[in-house]
Amino acid sequence: MSANTPYLIAGLGNPGGKYRNTRHNIGFMVIDDISAHFSIPLTKTRFDANFGIGGIDGESVILAKPMSFMNLSGRPLIRIADYYKISGGRMLIVHDDIDLAFGRIKIKEKGGHGGHRGLKSIMEAFGEGDFVRLRIGVGRPENELTVSNHVLSSFAEADTVILEQMIRAAREAVITILCKGAKESMNLLNRKQKII
Repeated sequence: MSANTPYLIAGLGNPGGKYRNTRHNIGFMVIDDISAHFSIPLTKTRFDANFGIGGIDGESVILAKPMSFMNLSGRPLIRIADYYKISGGRMLIVHDDIDLAFGRIKIKEKGGHGGHRGLKSIMEAFGEGDFVRLRIGVGRPENELTVSNHVLSSFAEADTVILEQMIRAAREAVITILCKGAKESMNLLNRKQKII
């Protein structure tokens, strides 16, 4: 990958304490973990996003959390991408996925939005789906909860250990994508049925 153009790594979520520990915010959680692990503080507050610039294993990166709420995630990211001249091919989106069981993560190189409104907003902003996705499984509701109530509900205390393992595994997946590319990373990660 070019050393001149940074790789934009964005986690999806909703701003504010009300949503901090919800399933829909697991993208934010992963970005916060990467930020702390690689000492890339998210101190820049432009383009309706919190972001930081640094390096991961020799690769220049921008870590970003859109602050526009999930359904409008594309607007801040296209502004960052335009400013730093980043193409969709150098963008990785970390997001929750109800079609993956809790405890699973999966890499997807391109594709549609699958009903995920954050991804839909990004695709509308960029005019394409040519970006890598790191899908973090949050599972479907098992009771009377609607999907929207499920993703906006908080993780239970009993989920803490698995959640922490998923976030660490997601961080390692990001490193692998940066170092080896999406295709090899998919071959390495996606053959695993569970990360725990």
